[in-house]
Amino acid sequence: MARLAIFDCDGTLVDGQANICEAMEEACQAADLPVPPRVKIRRIIGLSLPQALFYLAPDASEGQRALAVDTYKQAFRKSRSEGRLSEPLFAGMADLLADLKHAGWLLGVATGKSDRGLRSCLDQHRIATLFTTLQAADYHPSKPHPAMIEAAMEEAGVGPQDTVMIGDTSFDMTMAHNAEVRAIGVAWGYHDAAELLEEGADIVAETIDELRGILIA
Repeated sequence: MARLAIFDCDGTLVDGQANICEAMEEACQAADLPVPPRVKIRRIIGLSLPQALFYLAPDASEGQRALAVDTYKQAFRKSRSEGRLSEPLFAGMADLLADLKHAGWLLGVATGKSDRGLRSCLDQHRIATLFTTLQAADYHPSKPHPAMIEAAMEEAGVGPQDTVMIGDTSFDMTMAHNAEVRAIGVAWGYHDAAELLEEGADIVAETIDELRGILIA
C-alpha cells in the first residue's frame, strides 16, 4: 500500500530564515512600509508571499504590496545569482528522506516558496529525485488552504488515510486538518511545539530521529 509523506520546506527541510528575513526587510523598505522585527517575520514563513504581506502590513495599499512582492522576489534572485543564498538542510534530514524512500514512502513537498525557488533548493542539496510530487505557491492558494495537499495526493495516487503532512508551523497543521490527513509537527522550525499541538498536530517530533521513529515504526 502506497503512503505519502508531504514535507513543508522552510523550517522543516531547510533553515531558510536568514534570507527570508533579509528579503522581507528590503521589500518593506522599498515599499515605504514599517520593517517588522525578525521574530514577526519568522512567524509568517510558510505562507505565500502576498498572504505573508497581509499579515505583516495589513494597512498597506495594493500598490505598496505589489512593490513589496516584486522587491522581495528580486532580492531572492540577486542572492541566488551572487551565491549568497543560504538554505542549509537540517542535520540528518537527507538521511531521513533516503530512509523513508527505502521504507516505501512516497515523498512530497508543499511550500509557500515559488516553484523555481523550491526546485533550486532541492537541486542544491541533491535530493530533488527523492520526491514524487512538488507543490509550490505559484499554483495554489496560500496555506492553510488544503489545495497543495489535495494536488499532491492526486499526483501520488493516494488518499487522505495514507497521507501525512509534516511541518513546523500552525499553518501546516491547519492545512493538514483541512485536507483530512494526519498532521505531524516538528519542533526545530519557526513555531513552538505547544502552538503546533494547539493548532491540531497529532504529534510533534522533537528531533529528526524521533520523526524517523514515528514514520518508520
